[in-house]
Amino acid sequence: MDELDQKILGLLSGDARMSLATMARRLRVARSTIQARLEKLETSGVIAGYTVKLGEEAKAGRLRATALLEIDLRVQAAILQKLRTIPEIERIITTSGRVDLLLQIAANSTQALDHVLDVIGEIPGVQNSESLIHLTTKLDRAF
Repeated sequence: MDELDQKILGLLSGDARMSLATMARRLRVARSTIQARLEKLETSGVIAGYTVKLGEEAKAGRLRATALLEIDLRVQAAILQKLRTIPEIERIITTSGRVDLLLQIAANSTQALDHVLDVIGEIPGVQNSESLIHLTTKLDRAF
């Protein structure tokens, strides 16, 4: 990736629906150049897809939490397979250190979150868990 590719990604991270013509104008290059670069970025896997980033209004009423799991690594594949079936789990991240997996969870109520945490705790191979309820987001630079 060169500087132009990075600038294209920067524009798309702010507005994934930005038109080719607008990007071309802002970056002072031809529309066909932007189109060719996007195709290259998509084909190479740098751009895996385009998505919607929900605003605070859409997130209102959703309780967010992080669950830290210590697991039996010998059955990690089975645990991951089960975790992927739980719709409230938005992201699963492997980690180094004290915990093995970090789960990002969103639920509609404390009861729903409690149920999800119970289901996670009952998965064979989950040895220990700690949950952290998110209160206020002070900074979000995620793409």
